[in-house]
Order: sequence, then structure tokens, then C-alpha cells
Amino acid sequence: MKNSTLARVKTNPLVRPFLKWAGGKRQLLPEILKYVPKQTSKHTYYEPFIGGGALLFELQPPKAVINDRNGELINCYEVIRDSLNELMEELSNDHKYSNSEKSYYEMRDLDRSNKKYAKLSTVEKAARIIYLNKTCYNGLFRVNSQGQFNVPFGRYKNPNFLDDAVLRAVNKYLISTEITMSNLDFAKAIEGAKKGDFVYLDPPYDPVSETASFTGYDVNGFNRDEQERLKKVFDDLTQRGCKVMMSNSCTDFILDLYKDYQDTVKKVRATRSINSNALKRGMVDEVLVLNYEV
Repeated sequence: MKNSTLARVKTNPLVRPFLKWAGGKRQLLPEILKYVPKQTSKHTYYEPFIGGGALLFELQPPKAVINDRNGELINCYEVIRDSLNELMEELSNDHKYSNSEKSYYEMRDLDRSNKKYAKLSTVEKAARIIYLNKTCYNGLFRVNSQGQFNVPFGRYKNPNFLDDAVLRAVNKYLISTEITMSNLDFAKAIEGAKKGDFVYLDPPYDPVSETASFTGYDVNGFNRDEQERLKKVFDDLTQRGCKVMMSNSCTDFILDLYKDYQDTVKKVRATRSINSNALKRGMVDEVLVLNYEV
């Protein structure tokens, strides 16, 4: 098989994110795809901060390892792959999953009680997250310091939390390919990456200001110590011969941290739509850091 750019093997446009995710990459895909390296069928795609999976679903690689520290998110991927019919039946329960403030807060508050939450099946947990994500304010997955979902009701007219076509397409992709899923630390998740594999790193971004952090979805946080640890992983992957691309905010800290790769740093413009201050939403500079020439 001749080398082919991963972005050219897409076969199903319905394979796309089933959740809206803070920092999601759908609107930045045209820029990212310019720099995706060429791969062959023997190579594996790694994404240790999978989030909404925009790049994974755009590329649709035949072999991939995906990971996230958010266990509820990985459970959603696993349930869509393994128990789609049960999930769709659960989401079809109009009594439990209605577009009402009462239903929303009843579902949201389930994680306030360990006993109630522990009784939920994996399918019910996945349905809950999809429902909350589609009906909460701004589609933002955010938890408090106790790990409890704390986004208010969104008051949308007709949220589509049972997107039949997309869920079926994602299910078909996940079961027809070799996709390994994990809920591990990012460094552990990419231990198997070898020469020629493509690793896309999309960590929680370095905040552009003290009030602009988007790490609320991870109760563990992702501070600058973690950014520095990620840089060491980036260097290790480079030494292994992996092709690595990282997305991050264009801050002086990140530019200095990756100064060894300054010749392959690409500045891109992105739209930030999730910010508590409406005046700070709009176009911002981000960076793609590569360890290879395009």
C-alpha cells in the first residue's frame, strides 16, 4: 500500500463528534489537516487527550489508540461501540430525558449522591453525559472540585441529544477498526507508540490569562508543571521516531517551552466561543508544534 495522507481516507461524513467539547477542534480542522503527516496501514494513530475526537473522526484511521483522563468520556466511547442499541433505547425515554429544567437538574444532581450514581449502569452513565452535554449551557463539560457536573441548564428550544445517524456511524467506525481505548495518564497511554506512528497531543491549553483556564472538565487540573511534563513526553516521542503534533495556546510560556521546535511551530487563528466573558470570545492565536517537516 502506498503512503497516503490520513485525511484522505475518510469514507463517512457522519462519523463526527457526538459531544460538544470545550477546546474541540472541529473549526480548526482545515488548518490541522494541512500538517497531518503521511501514514501507511501499518502505522498507529495515538490521541491521549481525545476529548470530542474531532481529528480522529475526520481522519478515521484503521488503527488507533485513544485515551482521556475523564473516565465518563471514555465510558461514552465504549458504550457507543459495545452497547449502542441499549444506549439509544435509554435516550429515547422521554420521561427521563426531556428538555425541561426539572429533568435536567434531576439528571445533573445524580452525582451528588454516591449511592444513586453507583447504581447507574454504564449505559445510563453514558446517556446521562450525552443528555447533559446537549442540554447544558454552552455545551460545556465542567465539574467542580468534588468531580460533580456543575453547568446550569441551557434553555435550548430543541437540543438533539439522540442523534441517531451520528451515533450509528460512530458505532460502525469503532467496531470495524482496531481502536484501543483507555482511561490513563497521557504518558502511560502513549507508551506503545513506535517509529512512524502519528501522535496528536491536544492537552488542556495553557491559559492566556488567569481567568481564561479551560481545564475545568478535569478535576485534577493541568497546570504548567503538567505542561512541562508533556514537553518531556514530546521529546521522548521525538527520540523514538514518532511524528508528533501538539495544539496549544500561543503564550510566551508555550513558545519558550517548545523553542527547540521553533522552526516547525505553526501559528493558527482559532475561534474561541466558550468564555464566561462574551467580550473575550472571538479569534485568538494558537500554535501547532510539530517535530517534523511537512
